[in-house]
Amino acid sequence: MDVALAIAGPGSRAYAFIIDWHIRLLLALTWFAGAAYVQTGVIHLHAKSPASAIAIASLPALAIYFLYQPLAELAMRGRTPGKRMAGVRIVNRQGGTPSTLALLIRNAFRLIDCLPAFYGVGLCTTIFSQQRVRLGDLAAGTLLVHDGDTETRALAQLGTASLNEGLDAATLALSNDLLLRWQELDTTVRRHLARDLLRRADQARGVAADASLDTLDEHELQRRLRDALAGRVR
Repeated sequence: MDVALAIAGPGSRAYAFIIDWHIRLLLALTWFAGAAYVQTGVIHLHAKSPASAIAIASLPALAIYFLYQPLAELAMRGRTPGKRMAGVRIVNRQGGTPSTLALLIRNAFRLIDCLPAFYGVGLCTTIFSQQRVRLGDLAAGTLLVHDGDTETRALAQLGTASLNEGLDAATLALSNDLLLRWQELDTTVRRHLARDLLRRADQARGVAADASLDTLDEHELQRRLRDALAGRVR
Protein backbone atom coordinates (compact mmCIF):
# COMPACT_ATOMS: atom_id res chain seq x y z
CA MET A 1 0.00 0.00 0.00
CA ASP A 2 1.28 3.45 -0.91
CA VAL A 3 1.42 6.09 1.81
CA ALA A 4 2.06 9.66 0.68
CA LEU A 5 4.41 11.88 2.69
CA ALA A 6 5.06 15.56 2.02
CA ILE A 7 8.71 16.19 1.12
CA ALA A 8 10.37 19.02 3.01
CA GLY A 9 12.01 21.77 0.99
CA PRO A 10 15.20 23.82 1.47
CA GLY A 11 13.47 26.24 3.85
CA SER A 12 12.52 23.53 6.36
CA ARG A 13 15.99 22.00 6.05
CA ALA A 14 17.67 25.33 6.73
CA TYR A 15 15.42 26.06 9.71
CA ALA A 16 16.15 22.67 11.30
CA PHE A 17 19.89 23.03 10.61
CA ILE A 18 20.10 26.48 12.18
CA ILE A 19 18.39 25.25 15.37
CA ASP A 20 20.66 22.19 15.60
CA TRP A 21 23.74 24.28 14.84
CA HIS A 22 23.00 26.61 17.76
CA ILE A 23 22.35 23.65 20.08
CA ARG A 24 25.56 21.80 19.26
CA LEU A 25 27.63 24.98 19.33
CA LEU A 26 26.25 25.85 22.75
CA LEU A 27 26.95 22.32 24.06
CA ALA A 28 30.50 22.37 22.70
CA LEU A 29 31.27 25.80 24.11
CA THR A 30 29.77 24.83 27.47
CA TRP A 31 32.09 21.82 27.69
CA PHE A 32 35.13 23.84 26.63
CA ALA A 33 34.49 26.63 29.12
CA GLY A 34 33.66 24.20 31.92
CA ALA A 35 36.74 22.06 31.33
CA ALA A 36 38.97 25.11 31.17
CA TYR A 37 37.56 26.47 34.41
CA VAL A 38 37.87 23.16 36.25
CA GLN A 39 41.52 22.77 35.22
CA THR A 40 42.71 26.30 35.92
CA GLY A 41 40.15 28.03 38.06
CA VAL A 42 39.76 30.65 35.35
CA ILE A 43 38.68 30.54 31.75
CA HIS A 44 42.23 31.23 30.50
CA LEU A 45 44.38 28.09 30.34
CA HIS A 46 47.50 28.31 32.52
CA ALA A 47 48.13 24.64 33.30
CA LYS A 48 51.53 22.98 33.76
CA SER A 49 51.03 21.21 30.44
CA PRO A 50 49.21 23.63 28.11
CA ALA A 51 48.95 21.08 25.29
CA SER A 52 47.20 18.47 27.42
CA ALA A 53 44.97 21.08 29.02
CA ILE A 54 43.89 22.33 25.62
CA ALA A 55 43.30 18.77 24.41
CA ILE A 56 41.11 17.93 27.40
CA ALA A 57 39.03 21.02 26.80
CA SER A 58 38.90 21.08 23.01
CA LEU A 59 38.77 17.44 21.82
CA PRO A 60 35.52 16.52 23.62
CA ALA A 61 34.09 19.87 22.51
CA LEU A 62 34.90 19.03 18.89
CA ALA A 63 33.44 15.54 19.33
CA ILE A 64 30.21 17.04 20.67
CA TYR A 65 30.04 19.46 17.75
CA PHE A 66 30.65 16.90 14.99
CA LEU A 67 28.88 13.86 16.49
CA TYR A 68 25.78 15.68 17.71
CA GLN A 69 23.92 15.29 14.41
CA PRO A 70 24.42 11.54 13.74
CA LEU A 71 23.99 10.53 17.39
CA ALA A 72 20.78 12.56 17.72
CA GLU A 73 19.37 11.07 14.50
CA LEU A 74 20.18 7.54 15.67
CA ALA A 75 18.71 8.08 19.13
CA MET A 76 15.58 9.87 17.89
CA ARG A 77 14.92 7.61 14.88
CA GLY A 78 15.57 10.07 12.08
CA ARG A 79 14.96 13.24 14.05
CA THR A 80 17.02 15.80 15.96
CA PRO A 81 15.81 18.53 18.31
CA GLY A 82 16.05 20.96 15.42
CA LYS A 83 14.16 18.68 13.04
CA ARG A 84 11.46 18.11 15.64
CA MET A 85 11.02 21.86 16.12
CA ALA A 86 10.93 22.36 12.33
CA GLY A 87 8.39 19.54 11.95
CA VAL A 88 10.52 17.31 9.71
CA ARG A 89 12.15 13.88 9.92
CA ILE A 90 14.33 11.54 7.87
CA VAL A 91 12.74 8.46 6.28
CA ASN A 92 13.89 5.78 3.86
CA ARG A 93 12.42 5.40 0.38
CA GLN A 94 9.61 3.22 1.77
CA GLY A 95 8.63 5.87 4.33
CA GLY A 96 10.04 3.97 7.31
CA THR A 97 12.79 4.69 9.81
CA PRO A 98 16.24 4.68 8.13
CA SER A 99 18.80 2.08 9.14
CA THR A 100 21.84 2.95 11.23
CA LEU A 101 24.08 2.54 8.16
CA ALA A 102 21.90 4.88 6.09
CA LEU A 103 22.04 7.60 8.75
CA LEU A 104 25.83 7.26 9.07
CA ILE A 105 26.29 7.46 5.28
CA ARG A 106 23.99 10.49 5.12
CA ASN A 107 26.03 12.30 7.76
CA ALA A 108 29.39 11.32 6.23
CA PHE A 109 28.34 13.08 3.02
CA ARG A 110 27.99 16.35 4.93
CA LEU A 111 31.70 16.80 4.22
CA ILE A 112 30.80 17.15 0.54
CA ASP A 113 27.42 18.83 0.89
CA CYS A 114 28.92 21.65 2.97
CA LEU A 115 31.36 22.65 0.19
CA PRO A 116 32.51 25.21 -0.74
CA ALA A 117 30.87 27.03 2.20
CA PHE A 118 27.50 27.38 3.91
CA TYR A 119 26.28 24.04 2.50
CA GLY A 120 26.57 25.34 -1.07
CA VAL A 121 26.51 21.91 -2.75
CA GLY A 122 23.72 20.61 -0.52
CA LEU A 123 21.61 23.73 -1.00
CA CYS A 124 21.92 23.57 -4.79
CA THR A 125 20.94 19.90 -4.98
CA THR A 126 17.94 20.38 -2.71
CA ILE A 127 16.73 23.29 -4.83
CA PHE A 128 17.12 21.62 -8.22
CA SER A 129 16.52 17.91 -7.47
CA GLN A 130 12.99 16.58 -7.95
CA GLN A 131 12.64 15.22 -4.41
CA ARG A 132 14.56 18.05 -2.71
CA VAL A 133 17.44 15.78 -1.66
CA ARG A 134 21.10 16.53 -1.05
CA LEU A 135 23.97 14.20 -2.02
CA GLY A 136 23.88 12.54 1.40
CA ASP A 137 20.24 11.58 0.85
CA LEU A 138 20.99 10.18 -2.61
CA ALA A 139 23.83 8.05 -1.24
CA ALA A 140 21.85 6.82 1.78
CA GLY A 141 18.48 6.39 0.05
CA THR A 142 16.72 8.80 2.41
CA LEU A 143 14.26 11.67 2.19
CA LEU A 144 13.42 14.57 4.49
CA VAL A 145 9.65 14.78 4.96
CA HIS A 146 7.20 16.80 7.01
CA ASP A 147 6.59 15.02 10.28
CA GLY A 148 2.82 14.74 10.64
CA ASP A 149 1.69 12.78 13.71
CA THR A 150 -1.11 11.05 11.83
CA GLU A 151 1.21 9.96 9.04
CA THR A 152 3.68 8.57 11.57
CA ARG A 153 1.02 6.54 13.36
CA ALA A 154 -0.44 5.36 10.06
CA LEU A 155 2.93 4.06 8.90
CA ALA A 156 3.48 2.30 12.22
CA GLN A 157 0.07 0.68 12.19
CA LEU A 158 0.23 -0.41 8.55
CA GLY A 159 3.77 -1.65 8.98
CA THR A 160 2.93 -3.93 11.89
CA ALA A 161 -0.53 -5.11 10.85
CA SER A 162 -1.12 -8.41 9.11
CA LEU A 163 -3.35 -6.89 6.46
CA ASN A 164 -6.38 -8.65 5.03
CA GLU A 165 -5.37 -9.61 1.48
CA GLY A 166 -9.01 -10.03 0.53
CA LEU A 167 -9.74 -6.32 0.85
CA ASP A 168 -8.94 -3.82 -1.87
CA ALA A 169 -6.39 -1.09 -1.21
CA ALA A 170 -9.00 1.67 -0.92
CA THR A 171 -10.95 -0.21 1.77
CA LEU A 172 -7.77 -1.01 3.71
CA ALA A 173 -6.61 2.61 3.58
CA LEU A 174 -10.01 4.00 4.58
CA SER A 175 -10.37 1.51 7.45
CA ASN A 176 -6.91 2.36 8.76
CA ASP A 177 -7.60 6.09 8.49
CA LEU A 178 -10.97 5.77 10.23
CA LEU A 179 -9.42 3.94 13.19
CA LEU A 180 -6.68 6.57 13.50
CA ARG A 181 -9.09 9.51 13.33
CA TRP A 182 -11.96 7.90 15.26
CA GLN A 183 -12.11 10.48 18.04
CA GLU A 184 -11.87 13.40 15.59
CA LEU A 185 -15.02 12.44 13.68
CA ASP A 186 -18.65 13.05 14.53
CA THR A 187 -20.26 10.04 16.23
CA THR A 188 -22.87 9.54 13.51
CA VAL A 189 -20.26 9.80 10.74
CA ARG A 190 -17.79 7.34 12.25
CA ARG A 191 -20.51 4.79 13.05
CA HIS A 192 -21.85 5.04 9.49
CA LEU A 193 -18.37 4.65 7.97
CA ALA A 194 -17.52 1.71 10.22
CA ARG A 195 -20.72 -0.16 9.33
CA ASP A 196 -20.17 0.51 5.62
CA LEU A 197 -16.58 -0.78 5.75
CA LEU A 198 -17.59 -3.88 7.67
CA ARG A 199 -20.22 -4.63 5.03
CA ARG A 200 -17.51 -4.28 2.37
CA ALA A 201 -15.36 -6.74 4.30
CA ASP A 202 -18.23 -9.24 4.47
CA GLN A 203 -18.84 -8.79 0.75
CA ALA A 204 -15.13 -9.43 0.00
CA ARG A 205 -15.37 -12.68 1.98
CA GLY A 206 -18.48 -13.66 0.05
CA VAL A 207 -20.77 -13.80 3.08
CA ALA A 208 -24.01 -12.00 3.86
CA ALA A 209 -23.71 -8.71 5.69
CA ASP A 210 -24.16 -8.95 9.46
CA ALA A 211 -27.67 -7.74 10.27
CA SER A 212 -26.60 -6.80 13.80
CA LEU A 213 -24.19 -4.03 12.70
CA ASP A 214 -26.78 -1.31 13.33
CA THR A 215 -27.09 -2.35 16.98
CA LEU A 216 -23.39 -2.54 17.83
CA ASP A 217 -21.85 0.05 20.15
CA GLU A 218 -18.76 2.03 19.16
CA HIS A 219 -16.32 -0.17 21.05
CA GLU A 220 -17.55 -3.27 19.25
CA LEU A 221 -17.52 -1.48 15.87
CA GLN A 222 -13.87 -0.53 16.39
CA ARG A 223 -12.98 -4.08 17.42
CA ARG A 224 -14.77 -5.56 14.40
CA LEU A 225 -13.06 -3.09 12.09
CA ARG A 226 -9.61 -3.94 13.45
CA ASP A 227 -10.36 -7.63 12.99
CA ALA A 228 -11.49 -7.00 9.41
CA LEU A 229 -8.37 -4.94 8.69
CA ALA A 230 -6.14 -7.74 9.97
CA GLY A 231 -8.12 -10.50 8.27
CA ARG A 232 -9.39 -12.07 11.49
CA VAL A 233 -12.74 -13.78 10.93
CA ARG A 234 -15.28 -13.25 13.67
